[in-house]
Amino acid sequence: MRSWTTPTSSSFRTRKETIKATYTAAEAQTRITEAVTGIGEEMGDVGLAMQRAQDKTEQMQARAGALDELIASGALEDATLPAGRDDIQAELERVSAGEDVEIELARMRARLPAASAPAAVESSDAPKNPSGQEATS
Repeated sequence: MRSWTTPTSSSFRTRKETIKATYTAAEAQTRITEAVTGIGEEMGDVGLAMQRAQDKTEQMQARAGALDELIASGALEDATLPAGRDDIQAELERVSAGEDVEIELARMRARLPAASAPAAVESSDAPKNPSGQEATS
């Protein structure tokens, strides 16, 4: 039997296999380069996901800051505060809290021995009796 292979078809197959091998090698080289430089599709997807997460975080931080500013300016009310609380009530609570601190400080000063009291405590505005010692309440 005679082979139907002609020099033309044989060289065509060889040429075809050479092109396929060259393409496969170029594809492998491209994947390696993309992986090393971080520009491949997979690395690009990871980078894009990281950028989206960073953008969302920055947006949420900006939103939180804007809400804080609106609450501080009085444009928004703090829903966690008791109902019916207004500026006057808030001021009264602030003043009474300051008074509580002063009362507790006076109690602490009264417990200190006179000799160990620091100079700053002795020169305070706390009421003193005629002997120079602080009055206790």
